[in-house]
Amino acid sequence: MPRTKNKQPKLHVKRGDLVRVIAGNDKGKEGRILRVFPKQQRVIVEGVNLRIRHVRPNPKYPQGGRIEQEMPIHVSNVMPLDSNGRPTRVGRKWIVDPQTGRGRWVRYAKTTGEELDR
Repeated sequence: MPRTKNKQPKLHVKRGDLVRVIAGNDKGKEGRILRVFPKQQRVIVEGVNLRIRHVRPNPKYPQGGRIEQEMPIHVSNVMPLDSNGRPTRVGRKWIVDPQTGRGRWVRYAKTTGEELDR
């Protein structure tokens, strides 16, 4: 079903998710998602894809120098972890709140069936 109202790309991960890298130089590493760039389909994962950046002296780094910084990786190279700590694919299902009768989409882990959205 094509997206007709909200044209922003929908990703299978969100900021704060615990993920495992499944491809690339950092394969097997785990970390939390710090930032998400939906248009570029990239994410920044804590402690993954570290690069050295040379900075001039500024208020944050008075001496300047070389700092290690996480760089974005493609979203297809990460998988969220379920409650057992294993990588899982993500599904979406529509749930209805019985008290209010309002529904919403939630992400769930394909391995365990539990909801990933809190």
